[in-house]
Parts: sequence; structure tokens; C-alpha cells
Amino acid sequence: MAMGSSPTPPEIRSPEQDWAAEDAAAAAQGEEEQFDDAFDIPHKNASHDSLLRWRRFIFDACKDLTLIILMVAAAISLTLGMATEVLRGGKRFRASIFDIVVGDVIPLNIGDQVPADGILISGHSLAIDESSMTGESKTVTGVGINTEWGQLMANLSEDNGEETPLQVRLNGVATFIGMVGLSVAGVVLGVLVIRLAYSMRKMMRDKALVRRLSSCETMGSATTICSDKTGTLTLNKMTVVEAHFIGIKLDPCDDVRAISRSAAALLIEGIAQNTTGTVFLPEDGGAADVTGSPTEKAILSWGLKIGMDFTDVRSKSSVLHVFPFNSEKKRGGVAVQSATGVNVHWKGAAELVLSSCKSWLSLDGSVQPMGVQKHNEYKKSIEDMAKSSLRCVAFAYCQCEIEMIPKEDIADWKLPEEDLTLLGIVGIKVRMVTGDNIDTAKAIALECGILDANGVTSEPFVIEGKVFREMSETARGEIVDKITVMGRSSPNDKLLLVQALKRKGHVVAVTGDGTNDAPALHEADIGLSMGISGTEVAKESSDIIILDDDFTSVVKVVRWGRSVYANIQKFIQFQLTVNVAALVINVIAAVSSGDVPLNAVELLWVNLIMDTLGALALATEPPTDNLMKRQPVGRREPLVTNIMWRNLFVQAIYQIAILLIFNFSGTKILRLENESPDRAEKMNNTFIFNTFVFCQYSDIGLSSEINCPVI
Repeated sequence: MAMGSSPTPPEIRSPEQDWAAEDAAAAAQGEEEQFDDAFDIPHKNASHDSLLRWRRFIFDACKDLTLIILMVAAAISLTLGMATEVLRGGKRFRASIFDIVVGDVIPLNIGDQVPADGILISGHSLAIDESSMTGESKTVTGVGINTEWGQLMANLSEDNGEETPLQVRLNGVATFIGMVGLSVAGVVLGVLVIRLAYSMRKMMRDKALVRRLSSCETMGSATTICSDKTGTLTLNKMTVVEAHFIGIKLDPCDDVRAISRSAAALLIEGIAQNTTGTVFLPEDGGAADVTGSPTEKAILSWGLKIGMDFTDVRSKSSVLHVFPFNSEKKRGGVAVQSATGVNVHWKGAAELVLSSCKSWLSLDGSVQPMGVQKHNEYKKSIEDMAKSSLRCVAFAYCQCEIEMIPKEDIADWKLPEEDLTLLGIVGIKVRMVTGDNIDTAKAIALECGILDANGVTSEPFVIEGKVFREMSETARGEIVDKITVMGRSSPNDKLLLVQALKRKGHVVAVTGDGTNDAPALHEADIGLSMGISGTEVAKESSDIIILDDDFTSVVKVVRWGRSVYANIQKFIQFQLTVNVAALVINVIAAVSSGDVPLNAVELLWVNLIMDTLGALALATEPPTDNLMKRQPVGRREPLVTNIMWRNLFVQAIYQIAILLIFNFSGTKILRLENESPDRAEKMNNTFIFNTFVFCQYSDIGLSSEINCPVI
């Protein structure tokens, strides 16, 4: 009987054991096959061993704890951050934000991000502030390119690729320099960059952050500054300085002793409830912290002065419905219910609120009909305050029967806005310049010195944006040089103004702080944004950021820009004079005697040592007050002016005459007849070189006064 051996059961091993065995086998074979680096992905024809080694490397890398955490975080982010609730075809479901199509309805909750452009269908207690983008608190009414944001981004994406005024002028100078010598061109470019960098550092100390180096010199050529008024010409702050209540003017504006208790209570209720601002009173009894827009802060601060307890007033009544401030109606309202009934309070532009009032509150708190005489009195008060650069805000109210309030769908309730009772009017000192009213714009321009009190203050010197916008391009070009103040201007009006000025040859600077100013900042030759109140879009579109939001810093930027331009002119005059003189002397000497007094080493020393240090001395001169007395240099003005050509030729002729005299008669003048010819020539040439160097002192002195009338 044949005996047979039973088969050996297979050994069960882990992948790590397999890899270890394979590595040992490879080592035993004397590394017959060379493997690629583990970081390299094996090619398609790689051996099985290479693929196993690469898989082992990936497996080991995935064990890293940091990598595991990052992969988990990425998975959670993709799951939660890229999906949103969508209502489509009556069905509500979650979908990726990339799958949203036109017609989808997106429900939004507190804390949600808006996944796409859209139109607001309905909402409760929703406030949208687009003032930084549009200049007004307007609601989105379009999608994509039809939104204000889409149009703004389309304007910013356009790159005109224009050269700066100095670059245009240097192109012409470079051609001339190329005829004189390439060494001069190198020194010109080198000193130009150093001068701009030096100015940029100095401007930082004057609260101006330069984002684009070439803007340092461009500002010196600015012929027009289009200034946005908010927080630029004046402080971004408002204060109530005048008040008209119960038919009389309060003097001072916070003296309400003549007002009855009932009238004062109505006024304070309207101030405390009809506002988007807040008042916080510290427990330690410190000054109240008032937040909100500048107008709201001014009114709330005034309310505190007349005895308003913000928290107490709001606790005694409840808000039924709010009509947010609308830039078209220029007013905002609120319906509040208290123990005495329901009052609807309105606040907004004084002239518009006044037109809706049929009565006014008298001294004793009784309601009197608004006659023609009383209406004209209030209208004149509004006009007088506007002409005094005050923003006029009126307060009015009406009582509402409880039966008139809808029990359902109160969000659709239209607050009564006619037959109102006028409570009073306040005049707010506009320390933030506004384009809401052309009279206010005129008054502020007069205070700032932009308009002359004895000058013309009518069209086209003072114009509304709508009028300018509706003109043809030719008509805009005819009046653009005359425009001094533009009121009620939209972002597109600013852009049209900048484009029209540039077509007329102006070097345009624009100041702004809002996102709505970005197209004009981008289009201008130099854009200046505000560092404190400015939005990130405005800063990114600008060339220089004014760190302290002060218009005096803009003036300092102009001063430095003119200094850069003037110093570059000084340097070019000095450099051209030196090289023209040296060139002419050597040419004449070479033609007449066959030898040159200034050899290559001496010319190299002049250009690299003396000229460079002298040019740097001129290029780093600080600005002076006389620079602001000069007329701005336009886009078409030449870099080398007639005065510079006069100085250049006179100084060059002076140097050439002196050096040629020593070149031809130096031996006699220096009494070198008894010396050997070679020694006499060397001594004479050395004297000519030293004389040429000392002549540059007078050249530097003349170049430092670039616009001197006489030599």
C-alpha cells in the first residue's frame, strides 16, 4: 500500500509580511532590479514589484494623523458648505450650489450665505445695506451682469493698459538719450526707480500707502481731482445743530422745556423706535455708546440730550410693523403699540415728509391744521438749513385705529403715509458730504472753498448727475471743464465724468471709499481710497490708500507727486548737460587735434561716480511749499521744458567754452612750455578733467532751481 504525504496547508500572512519577504528576496538577489523613487508614479509597463512598493508608500502616507484630519475636514466642508435648500417645481430638497438654475427659490435662514444672485421675493425683518456699493440703500433687482455688483465687476475687469504721463514723456526723452549715450539711459532709469521708492517711503509717514509705484509721479501731473465727499472732504460725523418744533426754533437745539410732556413723549417715542441704531449705557455711568449710520447716531445722540431713555422707551411699546428706509421715498416708518394706542412714526427727508403732513403739533400738544402760511414757514426753514449745509430730517406721526391693523399677513400691511401730523424738523451738520440735495452740495462746496461765494453757482458749474448722464458724449465734453460740483451722482456718473476729463487731456485723480467708487478709481489715472472707511474693493482698485481718511493727506500726496516730477526734471537737466558738454568737447578736440582730453576711464568715472551721486542728491530733495503754487503739469506738457532747454544749452556752452580754451591754450595758461610735450599734455588733460568736474557744481546749483527765471 503506497503511502502518500498530505499537502501542507498554505500559510496566511499579512500584506506587511508579504512586503517584507519581497524586500528580503530583492536584497538576496543583489538588487538585480533597480526600483524608481517611491514618490514617482510607476509607468504603465512597470514591474509588479514597483507597483507594490508604490502602493506601500501611499498606504504608509495615509496613516499620518494630520493628513487624516485634513481629509475628514475637507469631506465635511464639501458636504455642508456646497449644498443648500432649493425649492423647485413645488418640491423642497437639498442640492449643490453648482446645480442651482434660474427659477429656483432658495429659502434663507439666519446665518446662511446667499449662494447666487437673486431677487428677493419675501422676507421678515430683512435689512440690506448696499450703500457701500451703490451709494444708496437700494435692494437687488436683478441677477448676474444686471446687478450693481455685476456691472461694477465688468467695469473693473477692463484693463485700458495706458501708460502714465511720465512714461509717455520719458519715451521721447529716451530717444534723445539714445543719440547721446546708452550710459545716460541706464543712470536715468536707475535714479528714477530710486526716487520713486524714496518718495513712497516718505509718503508712508504722511499717512499715504502707495500700492503702485508709478502713482507717485502721476499724482504730480494731476490737473483734476474728483473727490468723493463722504469722509474725504469732511469728517464722517454728523451732529444736530438746529431744531424746529411746535412751530418755533429751539435755542439751543436741545432745550425742550417749552414743549409739553405729551409732545415730547411722542417725539422721543419716534426717535427711539423708528431707528436702526442702538444706544448702550455702561454700568459704570460712562458716556453712552451710540451705534448706527452717521445720521442715526446724530439723531439718537440728540435724543439723549433731550431726555430720552432708550431702553425704557422701547420697553414700554412694541413694534408691530416696520417700513425700512427707502432711497426712492427717502423715508422710513414704524408702527408701535403702547398703552395709549397705536402710533405710526415717520422719519425722512424734510421736504418730502412735510408734503405728506396735513397738520402740526402746537405748543400745548394739540393738533393744528397745516395752513398755507405754516407750510411756507416750515418750507423756508428747510431751505435755510439746506443752504447752511445742514441735512434736514423731519419727524411726523399719525394715530391708527386697532381695527385697521390686519390680523393676518401683517408683513404686507402698508403703513399710512398721508394725513400725517408734523412733529418737528432738525438740521444735522453735514460733516459727511452728501449728494442727496444740490443745495447741500453747494453749501459744502462753498465751505470747502471749491466754489466762490461771488462766483457762478448754476449749471454747468453746479450740475446734477442725472442731467450730466443724459447728455451726449459731445455735450459732456463741452461742459466737463466747467463742472465744479456734481450733486445726486450715481457711480456711473462718476465714471462718465472721469472718462470725459481724460478725453480732454486731463490727468485725473479720484478719491473714494465705497465699492460704488471702484469703477471711477480704476478708470482714473490715479485712484486714492480711504484706509479707515474704505471697502476692500475700493482699496484694491486704488493706487494709493489714505490711511487717516483726511483730505489734507491727499494734498500731501499731490505735494510729493509734484516733488517727484520736479526732481526728475532736475536730474534729467543735470545729466543731459554733463553728457552734452563732454560729448562736444571730445568731438571738437578729436577733429581738430586727433586726441581727446577726456578718456574713457575719466568719462566712466564722471557717469558712474560724480553724476550718480549728484543725481541722487537732486532726486532726494524734499518737497517745498512753492511746489503747490505752480500750475499742474498736464498730460501733453513736455518733460523737458523750454526753460530746461535754455538752462541746458547755456550751461553746456559755458562749460564747453572754458574747457576748449584750456584744451587749445592750456599749455600757455598753465606755463607748461618748459615741460616735455608728453608731461605737458598729461598735466593739461588732468587740469581739464578737474575743471570739468568743478563745473558740475554750478550745473547742480542751476538744476536745483529748475524754473528759475534768470541764470
